[in-house]
Amino acid sequence: MVFRLIQPSDNKRLAEIIRSGIEEFGVPLEGTAHTDPTTDDLYMLFRKSGSVYWVAEVDGLILGGCGISPTPGLPDGCAELVRFFLSPEARGKGIGKYLMQRCFETAITLGYRQLYLETFPEMSSAVGMYEHMGFYYIPQALGNSGHYSCTIWMLKDL
Repeated sequence: MVFRLIQPSDNKRLAEIIRSGIEEFGVPLEGTAHTDPTTDDLYMLFRKSGSVYWVAEVDGLILGGCGISPTPGLPDGCAELVRFFLSPEARGKGIGKYLMQRCFETAITLGYRQLYLETFPEMSSAVGMYEHMGFYYIPQALGNSGHYSCTIWMLKDL
C-alpha cells in the first residue's frame, strides 16, 4: 500500500470512485461532488495554496483519497476535509483512517486549527468514523462549498 500526493493521471479514477460512491449510497447527485465540475480535475483543485490531497494505491490501482481545502467562507484557521471516498474493496481495512490521519497532520503543518466536513446520514459508516476520529456535529453549514444538498455538518479541533 502506498499513500502519496495526487498526480494528474489520478483524475479519472478518483472521479469514478467519488461518483460511484455517491450513487451507491443513494444521496442527491445535484449539490454534491457528483455534479461539481472540479471532481473531474482534482489535481488542479488541490494545487491551490493551503490544499492537499492524499491518494491510497496498491499495485498501481487507486483505492481512494482524501483531501483538505481552504473552502471560501470558512472561519480563519479552518479548512474543509473534502472528497473523502474509497472504492468498496478498500473499505473496512483502516485505509480511510490512515488517509484522514495524513490529512490531520498536513492540516496542522499548514497552520489549520480546525477541519470542517459535510456529509449525509446515508453514509453512516463514514459518519461513525468521523465521530471516532474526533469530529462533532454542528447545526448548520459553514463556508461556501457549493454542496448544498449535504445534511450533516461536522467540525474537528486539531
